[in-house]
Amino acid sequence: MRLPKVRMTNDGVSTGPPVPDPPSRIERVLDRVGTLVSWVWLLLIAVIVLAVVLRFVFGIGRIELEELQWHLYAIGFLAGIVGCAVHDRHVRVDVLRERMSPRLRDWVDLYGILLFQIPLVVLVLVSAVPIVIESFATGEESSSAGGLPYRWILKAVLPIAFIGVGAASVTRLREVGTRLFGAEAAKSRSVRE
Repeated sequence: MRLPKVRMTNDGVSTGPPVPDPPSRIERVLDRVGTLVSWVWLLLIAVIVLAVVLRFVFGIGRIELEELQWHLYAIGFLAGIVGCAVHDRHVRVDVLRERMSPRLRDWVDLYGILLFQIPLVVLVLVSAVPIVIESFATGEESSSAGGLPYRWILKAVLPIAFIGVGAASVTRLREVGTRLFGAEAAKSRSVRE
């Protein structure tokens, strides 16, 4: 969650409730994509119900439905990771964070993004892209009889999701940097001095 701006008078007194930062264009695009992809959960439920009915009512087991379930789970969870990065709702130690000042939170976020989040994105992209390319080049299919073809499509979701995480990370880094080093931060430092 973005730290909100506070309305301040010239003498540094708060004049009302915090005003949240408007989302950037990147965040809006990623949020729309996330909303669209969230429908995958409804599709997943339909596939699960269909597989259960086919198996237990008609005695028909379909391996492609079982694999499709795992593929849809992967897409849903990877989209969720992007959503967490966009909305700054990722896992953190809230017990410690609650006791930090907003400025210290920004410093922790800055170092967390620079030292952990962006390197993780780079590592995943460097590792996953060659796997997707190889899967596409070889026409990889499921090893199960009757399994799904085009395995590269599922594998491509990982780097696509992490491109989204990377874009959200850069946007978040810009926001934190603006709060720490921007004109308002300099003005508030000079007021305190």
